Formats: sequence, C-alpha cells, structure tokens
Amino acid sequence: MKRLDHYWYSKNLVSGALLPLSWLFCLISQLRRLAYRRGFIGTDKLPVPVIVVGNISVGGTGKTPLVIWLAQHLLNQGYQPGIISRGYGGQATKWPQPVVADSDPSLVGDEPVMLAKRTGCTLWVGPDRPATARALLAASACDLLISDDGLQHYALQRDLEMVVIDGSRELGNGYCLPAGPLRERTSRLAEVDLVISNGPSSLTPLQMKLEPGQLINLADPTLRVGLDHFRQQTVHAMAGIGNPGRFFQTLRDAGLHLHEHPFPDHHRFSATDINPDDALPVIITEKDAVKCAPFSQQRHWYLEVSAVPGTGFIQQLDQRIREFEDG
Repeated sequence: MKRLDHYWYSKNLVSGALLPLSWLFCLISQLRRLAYRRGFIGTDKLPVPVIVVGNISVGGTGKTPLVIWLAQHLLNQGYQPGIISRGYGGQATKWPQPVVADSDPSLVGDEPVMLAKRTGCTLWVGPDRPATARALLAASACDLLISDDGLQHYALQRDLEMVVIDGSRELGNGYCLPAGPLRERTSRLAEVDLVISNGPSSLTPLQMKLEPGQLINLADPTLRVGLDHFRQQTVHAMAGIGNPGRFFQTLRDAGLHLHEHPFPDHHRFSATDINPDDALPVIITEKDAVKCAPFSQQRHWYLEVSAVPGTGFIQQLDQRIREFEDG
C-alpha cells in the first residue's frame, strides 16, 4: 500500500476523497491563527529578536541546512544566536532541556543533535516554544533567537518569519492536510517576510542550493573523502528524511550507482536497517547519522550538505537584521 504522501503531489481520487477533511483542517488552522492575532489566545514577547524558519508544507524542503547557515551567518556578524526546536521524535520525559553535540537523539530528536553539532550554538528543545525560549535565555547570553520549524507556533511572538519551499515539489497539489501537504493555506506566503526556494521556483525569486560536501565515516569521523571516491561504484543509499529522492539524486549526479532504501522521516534506525547482507558501502544522510553512529562500521558514511543562499536573499536578510538594531 502506498503511503498517503504519495498522493500529495497531484490531484487524484485519493486526494479528492480527502478534501472534506482538508477543508476542515484549513478552517481550524485559520481560526487558530486569527485567535492569536486578535489576542484571544495569549502570546509571549521575548527580550531578544526572534527569527522563525519554517514552512507551510510537510516534508523535506532544506530547512535544517538553512538554519545551520543562518546560525553561522549571525555568528560571523557578531551575534550570539540561540536555537530552539520542538525535538520531534524525542522520548524525553522532562521538557524543556538543552541539547549538545553528544546528546541522545532518541531523547531530544535527531535534527536538534545535528544542529548542535554543526553550529555549536546554545540549543534547547521542548514542545512549549515560549517556555523553551525562556529556559535557553536564562541559561545563556544569547542576544538573538532562531526558532527552527516554528512558523505555526504562534504563542511565541516573532520579529522575522522566513519560509523555505522545495523548488521541485513546490506546494504539491495545493491542498491542506490530509489531502495535500499544506499546514496552512497558500495565502500565508504573502504574510511572511522572506520566502526562499531550494532550487528554482515560480513562487519566489529568492533561491538557495544544497551543496554536497565530504563523505564522513561514521565509525571513524577523521576519515573523509569526496563523493568522487565512490564514482561508478555501487553503494547502498539510505535516507529517513522528508524527501529521500533529493538525497538519492545528489548521489546519482555524482556518478554513484545506487541501491535505494527510503525510510519514513525521523525513522529510528537499527543496526539491521543499515547493514544489508553484502559488503557494499552504505551512505546515509547527516541527520540519520546522529542515530546510526552507536552501531556504525567502517562501511558506513554520511554526506555533509550545506545550504548556499543567493545574494538577493542575503541582502534582504541583512537589511531586516539591521532593522533589529535600529529598532
């Protein structure tokens, strides 16, 4: 049986049958946002500027690499950014809590551990965004906050909203969940400050690209090779992310021959999952690597990927940041 998201990128009988539920979802989403905007539900204003990086669709768009780039960009400008995240998939019994590079992803989520490793920024996770943000600020000297995937968490007031979309899939069939991939109506894009596309898109002139870096060995991270190391070789490619196809295409573009193994987003990998019954190399994503490291072998590698925004996006972002200082 095909997964439901298979039907989100076209108008078909399955998505059509789900339209009544989709209309209800959109209505509830709009009423909830209106309740926050009208003050019927309280919001929390922090003493530092808040930048929200999110999307209006479900599935991988390249948001996490952009959060990494943003944190590094702010550090280079002299800020001390902190990051908050939901900690999706984490099984911790107490929230909020801090995340560091060697935190257990089964407790705090895979993406937060990856963010902590790549940025070195103070990072806290928890389902209550305002409480998580205040815990972070109480424990650090951060002067600016990045909320990862927090666009629909309206309880936390924000100074800048940016949305990341997938240039190839864009907004799918344009329907809200469960008939399509949208968390909010497409009109929400007109309300945010910046819309950036991962690859060319008709929805925004602002673009970024995901640039593959080195392959890093899971068992011995000091071993690093370029993608060309496996050119014309057959490998197992595994991905438990929102859009595995993009990862697989990156490897194919580099000349690798693949046995593809897509898994659901945030899949909890086991040693069996990443050890096919042969001797071929196994290449996984950076997000999956934080979960697979404890049972990795020399055959296991992960691909480091970095977001590279265009100059137009950077110029507009820097202008908004200067407005924080002027305000």
